[in-house]
Amino acid sequence: MSIDLKPEQQRVIDLAIQSGAYRNPAEVLDQAFEILREQLDLEDWMFEQRDVIAAQIGKGFAQAQRAN
Repeated sequence: MSIDLKPEQQRVIDLAIQSGAYRNPAEVLDQAFEILREQLDLEDWMFEQRDVIAAQIGKGFAQAQRAN
């Protein structure tokens, strides 16, 4: 597969390799995709838990109001 990168994207990959943290563009992209996967997993979790989180926020807010 061939991908056309924007110049700033290529620059980021080049800088990552020059830093010594990565040996080649594939390693840079593997890390970038892993970060994206983790972010998507977190977003999925937050979406699934939104009602529970909202209830906990509401409970904490009510407790704070009673304390005043």
